[in-house]
Amino acid sequence: MRQGVSYGIMAGALWGTVFLVPRLLGDFPPALLASARCMMYGLVSLAAAVPIARRVAGKLTRADLGALAGLALIGNLVYYLFLTAAVHRIGIGPTSLIVGVLPVTVTLAGRHDHGAVPLVRLTFPLGLVAAGIACINVDVFTGGASQAAVSATTVAGKLAGVACAVGALATWTWFAVVNARTLRGNARFDSNEWSVLLGVATGFFGALTWWPALAFVHVHGAADSFDALSGARWQTFWLLNLGLAVGASWLGNGLWNAAATRLPLTLSGQLIVFETLFALLYGFIYDARMPRPLEIAAIALLSAGVVWSVTRHSGAQSRPASPLSANPSTTICGPRSSPRGVSCPRAAAEQASGPQ
Repeated sequence: MRQGVSYGIMAGALWGTVFLVPRLLGDFPPALLASARCMMYGLVSLAAAVPIARRVAGKLTRADLGALAGLALIGNLVYYLFLTAAVHRIGIGPTSLIVGVLPVTVTLAGRHDHGAVPLVRLTFPLGLVAAGIACINVDVFTGGASQAAVSATTVAGKLAGVACAVGALATWTWFAVVNARTLRGNARFDSNEWSVLLGVATGFFGALTWWPALAFVHVHGAADSFDALSGARWQTFWLLNLGLAVGASWLGNGLWNAAATRLPLTLSGQLIVFETLFALLYGFIYDARMPRPLEIAAIALLSAGVVWSVTRHSGAQSRPASPLSANPSTTICGPRSSPRGVSCPRAAAEQASGPQ
């Protein structure tokens, strides 16, 4: 048990870097950051695919390719585009706290499935989450965010940043639900094979969008300041994106699978909260400051609301339940994974698939 919890915490520590890198690369547009990260993740997945290429190629169907394309495009590329834009506009803290509501949104997305917990049982946990989100927004719009940490200084810019964070939460929620259902309904692939295939598909879309993103920056962006970036900054750009691919995606996914094989599924679902906490920690360290009162209140309210919701929801496991509604750790499959960990924890626990 203790070892499983340690693995889960380490996975959260690696996943938290997903929020820090856009802050470190604030002089690069979100579109380029998303494309580069997806390309690097695709290269790592391509290397992992070599030993199993012949086996999985014979099992792929046109429907599988369509599912992989949709999951890779929306759950990885679009998700990270939203997340990066949000971090640039409103900072790491508000973005990570909004996206950290994921266990609750996935629970709500599966509320109509068989065995789902009645919504009335989630009234108080959702109330805490709503109060936490209110604290985040009050902090953002009352000028709490450091101007050195964000690019949005107007109300419209901050609204756009919050909208991007909500967009990241929505796309990741959609990915978690659809990916879980796809894995459950497709017995031809184990979670490791599906993770590798999804990573390769993600790399394809990253490469496909790189040149259009570069052209868009030169036509509509600040081309002069962008062209002035030094070779050292570009080297940092590629190294950090490679680090995300290897650390947050490949190693983080492996640690999460290792945790899932050692822990009750209800407990592993609650460990997702550590991603948000580590993202906040990295942000505070980088900005060399302590959290503000409203940030402390938001952290406490959201953490309590998410854990309470997961605990309430896990009570349904005593009844027959669907993987999407009764088990948060089943539905929180990843990537936010995918560039963060694409396999489904429940599938990993059942099949004991190791790191990709």
